[in-house]
Amino acid sequence: MAYDAELADRVRLILKRRAGYSECRTFGGIAFMINGHMCCGVAKTDLVLRLAPDAVTRALVRPHTRPMDFTGKPMKSMIFVAAQGSDSDNSLREWVESALAFVRTLPPKKTFSRR
Repeated sequence: MAYDAELADRVRLILKRRAGYSECRTFGGIAFMINGHMCCGVAKTDLVLRLAPDAVTRALVRPHTRPMDFTGKPMKSMIFVAAQGSDSDNSLREWVESALAFVRTLPPKKTFSRR
């Protein structure tokens, strides 16, 4: 299993009608983008979130969370939430909305045409 398709569908339902929404396949998962910035995603059975640095600190004291560290060095604004931490619709919505709030503070990425 590359990623939890059911979790991805639940995230998609929260985000799909938001302005600037798109999706992008990643190595072993899926990323949900807002205005070209990764907002959140799903990797295996984990929810992946992009949060403000102060929100990361607060989030990591909550149960079922851990730093995102693909390379052995934690990424400053990314965390994993294990399946147990996003099993209810309310908890998933809260997590996704917190990532969305941060990503909405970022300027839209410029799009480039390919030649």
